Amino acid sequence: MEDQMHLGSIETPAVLLDLAKLAENLQSMQQLADQHGVVLRPHAKTHKSIEIARRQLALGAVGLTVATVGEALVFQNGGVRSITISRPMVSPGSFDRLIQVPAARDTDLRITVDSQRGVEIAAAKAADLRLGVFIKVDVGLHRCGVDPDGPAAIELAQQIVAAPNLDFCGILSHAGQGYAAQSRQEAGEIAEAERKTMLQVRDRLVERGIAVAEVSVGATPTVLATTDFSSITEIRPGNYAFLDLLPIKVGVVEQRQVSLSVLATVISKNADFFITDAGSKTLTSDIGVHGMASTQGYGIAYPSEHYLEPDCEMVVAGLSEEHGKLIRGDFDLPIGAQVRIIPNHSCPVANLAREYVVLDENRQQTWPIDAAANAH
Repeated sequence: MEDQMHLGSIETPAVLLDLAKLAENLQSMQQLADQHGVVLRPHAKTHKSIEIARRQLALGAVGLTVATVGEALVFQNGGVRSITISRPMVSPGSFDRLIQVPAARDTDLRITVDSQRGVEIAAAKAADLRLGVFIKVDVGLHRCGVDPDGPAAIELAQQIVAAPNLDFCGILSHAGQGYAAQSRQEAGEIAEAERKTMLQVRDRLVERGIAVAEVSVGATPTVLATTDFSSITEIRPGNYAFLDLLPIKVGVVEQRQVSLSVLATVISKNADFFITDAGSKTLTSDIGVHGMASTQGYGIAYPSEHYLEPDCEMVVAGLSEEHGKLIRGDFDLPIGAQVRIIPNHSCPVANLAREYVVLDENRQQTWPIDAAANAH
């Protein structure tokens, strides 16, 4: 059993962050990047926290990845000076928001495109501000990205190179299908397929005389399962900071490594369930991403004084907005008892909250979630 932390004074539901585990996760990923000679640009959509970003940068991260302009603005204003927006941008208004703030002049801004429209708007809006541009490549998720076997990568790269205020950075991918892998080996095979696909696209661009400075890949399960980083220049995992049941099910991490949990209180009970005050507005109703089928409901709960003890596991079987249903085990809990829940997916849990309650050697502090749901 873990050292008991004094949680009784915390109003629930609350998102807890174990500082020691967070530090270990951040350090471990930076060491992996350093060991393999790649740069780390963490995806901050997971934590949305300036404090955590500062810790990642202090360890050696070269900058941040974000999903939205709103996130980019929060981190720009927080002092981060190199940011990649990994979701393709096509809205003129988004470009206006991004480049018209004073911090834009002092920030290495990189955007992502997978269409001619994206390049055209970037070139028109950047004016005298230079923007770095990545081409997103579809490596099997079939969400965003150009067909790696088609002509679009070359055509877009030529269009970017010809624009006087755009710098072609390279190619970028996200093998999110790795979250549906059934084992570390399968996730590693997905990562290797991603690497080979990206290098084939790179080589085709180089054959046309287009320099490709960066080959950037991301997704926590595939990065952790990768055995060969040859010719990859950058990794962009995000979930590694917190972890959750998704990479646990893939087999790349263990429950003891998870730094984020949700503290809830048993407010009612019946013959089948303990009812808690953590519902879908806290845990989300996310049961899996990118084709992953969840077998654990909406999370795994433990009595707070028996956190991570296998005999005390309870499945979060159902959620309404403000209530959670835990399947009762072979033990009883009194009304008012606290439970800690490892969520299926920590990223939306963080996005729904407004602060982390940080546990540090039995001391408690709070960190704001600076780029939470209002940052788009």
